Amino acid sequence: MTVFQAIVLGLVQGLTEFLPISSSGHLVLVPEFLGIPAPPLSFDVMLHLATVVAVGGYFARDLYSMAGAFFWPKRLKPGSVKQWRRLGLWLVIGTVPAGLAGVFLGDFFESLFESTLAVGAFLVVTAILMAVADYVSGRAVTSRSVDDMGLIDALIVGCFQALAIAPGLSRSGSTISGGMFLGLDRTAAARFSFLLSVPIIAGAGLLHAKDISAGFSEGTAVYVAGAVAALLSGLFAVHFMLRFLRSHRLRVFSIYTAALGVLVILLSLL
Repeated sequence: MTVFQAIVLGLVQGLTEFLPISSSGHLVLVPEFLGIPAPPLSFDVMLHLATVVAVGGYFARDLYSMAGAFFWPKRLKPGSVKQWRRLGLWLVIGTVPAGLAGVFLGDFFESLFESTLAVGAFLVVTAILMAVADYVSGRAVTSRSVDDMGLIDALIVGCFQALAIAPGLSRSGSTISGGMFLGLDRTAAARFSFLLSVPIIAGAGLLHAKDISAGFSEGTAVYVAGAVAALLSGLFAVHFMLRFLRSHRLRVFSIYTAALGVLVILLSLL
């Protein structure tokens, strides 16, 4: 793998991790379509850690406030400690379903990464989820914020995140849709989705951290180039989505994932 190819994969990872179009699906399809050699696990882990640095950096103040609510509450504004503790707890609870799915169903879904047909089918599922979420959200009379969430809300969104273990089923698309189903406005649903990505991506990355040092067979420059590309594109994607969803629905992403999914299915059957 060349430095240029590493940058392409880094850009794909960073953008598609937070744009609701499936990073796992694109990381299966892009190398195949462009003839890029399948990267080693260590490279994939490096890209994921770069994206968690991106989202963690973007929400650094929120993460600091959540940690402060538990460990140094006197430094926070009066009255905000309970709010930040609740949000931190919801993130922990929301991570549990995906963690369990990874432990008990990981091998099954891992085998699906070898099937472009499965990727195409799950891309279509992603499109349907977002289309239905748009419809439900558009008919809602009122909307809720992240501060209005309860334990059950966090658990339900976490179950939507667990679905995204399947290749082609977007993690951000699923969790944003789940939040919208619960009555969150689009921006609030995206904010919780991105915050929820921090523990699950970080956990998955740390679980395979030993593979990074053991897999630098492609060269340091390749890994650094891919990680920087993933970091910068991830920051852009988070910022773009939060601004975009203030005044736009998920329709454009739904159309894109549906069209791509159908194309992949057709190509797989030929």
